[in-house]
Formats: sequence, structure tokens, C-alpha cells
Amino acid sequence: MDFQVPNTLAEQIANYLAERIMTGQIRPGQRIQEATLATELRVSRASVKEALYTLERWHLVEITPRKGASATRLDAQHASELYDVYMHLLSMLAVRLCERWREEDKDSVLAAVARVVAQTKQPSADITALVEASFGVMEACCEVVGNPYLTEALSNFKPAVSRAYYLSADRYRQGLAQTSRFFAELPEAVLARDTERARVLIQRFAEHQKGLIQRALSS
Repeated sequence: MDFQVPNTLAEQIANYLAERIMTGQIRPGQRIQEATLATELRVSRASVKEALYTLERWHLVEITPRKGASATRLDAQHASELYDVYMHLLSMLAVRLCERWREEDKDSVLAAVARVVAQTKQPSADITALVEASFGVMEACCEVVGNPYLTEALSNFKPAVSRAYYLSADRYRQGLAQTSRFFAELPEAVLARDTERARVLIQRFAEHQKGLIQRALSS
């Protein structure tokens, strides 16, 4: 593998491993051997170790003393707990957005929302594109809110939440109507600065999404 993009080597390794974990090429619970990986990628073990610490922060890897690293487990219970915390963070983001948005912020946020809705209307939904578009809305909102701690926390959850979506893609496709409706209704609540409605919409959508993921992982 040839690493040429202008990131640090550890970041490139982390992104490479994250993609393999998110798409199931590295299975939940599977060990990740530092020495083997360093040989495979022709990099130092120090770079691999740094990458694994990044993956731990992204909730994709668990590092155990004297045992090393392994991909985190992802069953229905783990996915539920992950999604509960993530949605609490999204609720906080929505509340701050209601409080802080300005007229000049509307176009960028609404454009990001429109990209998600457009993806849900595709005859055969591309889950990767849809998930990325959904995170695009989150990132646009983070820009407006301007809370670096909240932005970092949400960013660290992105790979693990993406993984849950990818591993339950068929079920996720069944919920596209609800996804489209959610992204149509949430901006209305935010523009009206209706924090309670925004919270209710996120909670309702979260429970629906969590149910789809739980059923997919249970089967």
C-alpha cells in the first residue's frame, strides 16, 4: 500500500484500518497484530501503535495491557449503548444550534440537509454516500455552533456509528422514508429556535434508527 496523501503516517494507517473495521473486513473481536501490520504496510511499529491509539479514541479498537489491540465488539447491545451516547451529543448540538444560528448560517446548513434528502430519493440508495451526507449535516452544524469540545466528541464517534450503519445496511435502507422526513422536519424546528421540538425529533429518530441496527445485528 502506497501512502501518499498529505496526512501523518499514523493518521493514514488509522484511516486504512478504520475502513477495514467499518466495512467488516476486520471482524468484531479480531486481534490486530502490531508486528504483522507493520510488516504488511512496511512501516514502523511505533507508527502502528500511534494509529491504534487513534482507533481506540474512535471507539473502533480496544487495547488491553499485555494482550494488545482488537476490533471492538459490535452486537445489538453494544450498538444500542453507542447510539444512545451519540444521540445525546446530537441533541446537545441541536439545542446549541437553535440558540446560536445566524441568518448567514442558513445556506450552508440547508445545503447539507438537501444533500441527505437527495440521497434518500435515489432508486437504489448508496449507504456510504448517504452516511457521509448525514455526517456532512453534523459537521455543518458544528461549524455554526463553534464548540470545539462537542465537535471533537462527535467526530470521535463518527467511525463507530458509520460501522454500525455499514453492518446493517439492508435494514438501514428500509428506513429511508423516516430519514428523509427527519431531515425535512429538523431544520424547521431549528430555524424556529424550538429546542424542545428539535430534541423530540432527534430522540424519535434515534429510537427508530437504533431499532433497525439492533434487529440487523441480532439476526
